[in-house]
Amino acid sequence: MKATYIVFCTLLVILLAKTQVSMAVTCSPVQLSACVSAITSSSPPSQLCCTKIKEQKPCLCQYLKNPNLKKFVSSPNARKVANICKSPFPKC
Repeated sequence: MKATYIVFCTLLVILLAKTQVSMAVTCSPVQLSACVSAITSSSPPSQLCCTKIKEQKPCLCQYLKNPNLKKFVSSPNARKVANICKSPFPKC
């Protein structure tokens, strides 16, 4: 589990390339780092995690197209966390 967290954080740092999306959202996978523990374990998402998922929702389709992020963003736990945060995944 610790290795998964380290890999996830490393990928987020590597993929810091920011892209502007409509509505002035800056797509940055690092913003989802508050959700790592909820995505990689059964712990509930924090309020900060939910806020970040809602902010990054316009970017999720872009993240799903990235092979380095897809396995985390499309995981059953990631979708569960998004649903708990009342921010279901968009249909891409």
